[in-house]
Amino acid sequence: MALRLSITPHKVSSFPGYQLRSHRVSMSSTLHSPSKDVGKDKKPFTPPREVRSQVTHPLAPEKREIFNSLHGWAEDNILVLLKPVEKCWQPNDFLPDPSSEGFQEQVKELRKRCKDIPDEYFVVLVGDMITEEALPTYQTMLNTLDGVRDETGASLTPWAIWTRAWTAEENRHGDLLNKYLYLSGRVDMRQIEKTIQYLIGSGMDPRTDNNPYLGFIYTSFQERATFVSHGNTARLAKEHGDLKLAQICGIIAADEKRHETAYTKIVEKLFEIDPDGTILALADMMRKKISMPAHLMYDGADDNLFDNFSSVAQRLGVYTAKDYADILEFLVGRWEVEKLTGLSGEGRKAQEYVCGLTPRIRRLDERAQARAKKSSPAPFSWIFGREVML
Repeated sequence: MALRLSITPHKVSSFPGYQLRSHRVSMSSTLHSPSKDVGKDKKPFTPPREVRSQVTHPLAPEKREIFNSLHGWAEDNILVLLKPVEKCWQPNDFLPDPSSEGFQEQVKELRKRCKDIPDEYFVVLVGDMITEEALPTYQTMLNTLDGVRDETGASLTPWAIWTRAWTAEENRHGDLLNKYLYLSGRVDMRQIEKTIQYLIGSGMDPRTDNNPYLGFIYTSFQERATFVSHGNTARLAKEHGDLKLAQICGIIAADEKRHETAYTKIVEKLFEIDPDGTILALADMMRKKISMPAHLMYDGADDNLFDNFSSVAQRLGVYTAKDYADILEFLVGRWEVEKLTGLSGEGRKAQEYVCGLTPRIRRLDERAQARAKKSSPAPFSWIFGREVML
């Protein structure tokens, strides 16, 4: 979700291992209006949202070699966090069984449970589902990372195995939420499906620069953010009386927590092997700010869709600026950043910046909340154009 935090950080140079000559891809931050008469004009497809200029492949060979040296460690410490398929839950376990004679009654019961849940909750649940459904983009992002990408599509390196199996586990999340929302009858599925297609077509801009240091820091933060978000939608579903939906959101949150454990373990290992490079990467990622995976969300009409969705999530307490600060504080503690020793001068500056960032974010959020204007309503195509307070 979007967080409007204005922070002027200390200047921290790129961490050692960055090559002086980096490839750059220039893209302007624009919004295109899709052609209404594609068949007549034969215009090539362009994504509705494009991103800023990007740095690619800045990692030096010696840094890549670190990840090659960690294959055995990854097999013993990361791949063991994956569950065998036969022991995994599947979406059908939590939904009406279409093969049973009582299917229609089960659907009626589902609709009865959710009919009094407010629209604002469905806006947030739909936004979370759309974020999960853009999974092809996230696998693509992981496969941009130097030293850990799946080079063949079926590589047997532990990094490639993890990426494919992680994707397979995550794939169940969007499937389950999508089917539940479809059966609920509460949302406009065509508008939701358009939003998913637009989002996958636009991609994402995490600003990880094909760099596995940045990439694994980003995913550590994101997995905890999704754990928090799904946990809060579970809590709200329970408050609204839909215990099955609460169970659905809760089981997804549990997966996200397990995945968070894997990514934070990887970064913890990088701090052990290369503390200077890792703290510089963490400072770099936090200077850029952690953008949410669905920040290029668009439904064909609302240019402010992601910001509006984020505002509703903030107001309902599903994912907030406070959560952002809490996650950073948790990770800094988890990785024992304050205890790092033997750093270079630049590394010590990065350490000081990162360790001082959480209280600064909290102060900025408090000021923003004090200045916040009274919320106004906005329509969402996902709920048939009905308005929700932001």
